[in-house]
Amino acid sequence: MTASKLTVRTTLRAMGGLMSAAALVALTACATAPAPAPLADSLKREPELSTFNRLVDQAGLREQLRAAGPITVFAPSDEAFKAVPAKQMEALAADPALLKSVLTYHVVGSKVASADAKAGSLKSMQGASLAVARAGSFLTVEDAMVQKADLAATNGVAHVIDRVLMPPKK
Repeated sequence: MTASKLTVRTTLRAMGGLMSAAALVALTACATAPAPAPLADSLKREPELSTFNRLVDQAGLREQLRAAGPITVFAPSDEAFKAVPAKQMEALAADPALLKSVLTYHVVGSKVASADAKAGSLKSMQGASLAVARAGSFLTVEDAMVQKADLAATNGVAHVIDRVLMPPKK
């Protein structure tokens, strides 16, 4: 065998080994990907939603987010909650009915993927309507912008938003 054929054969063997290693890494990544779960569990996996998750538990809404659905959650990020005045956060913590009202204002009783969202209004589980608008790839709900879209779950979808939405006064 000539030196050039030996070099080609050695190179192909090495490439085959690299391809096998790449395939193994890809399969391992697939095997460790989180299994589909209801929104209650999917949202708990998102580190930027720790405040939202804590408040959902405090309001006793975890099971509602585990329901059959379909539902859509517009979940405010931790940064969004930091922007809420401390006095208002204290009022929410002290009044379970108010907290539940605010949180259910972020939930819609249908699945709204970002690609399917159209300008208009959606009825929240709290009872009031949410204004939805689209400008190109930007999606807004009331005065909040969707920062991270389409967190999939078995019973719906969630979108991380940059503001805490307050329901209109009755």
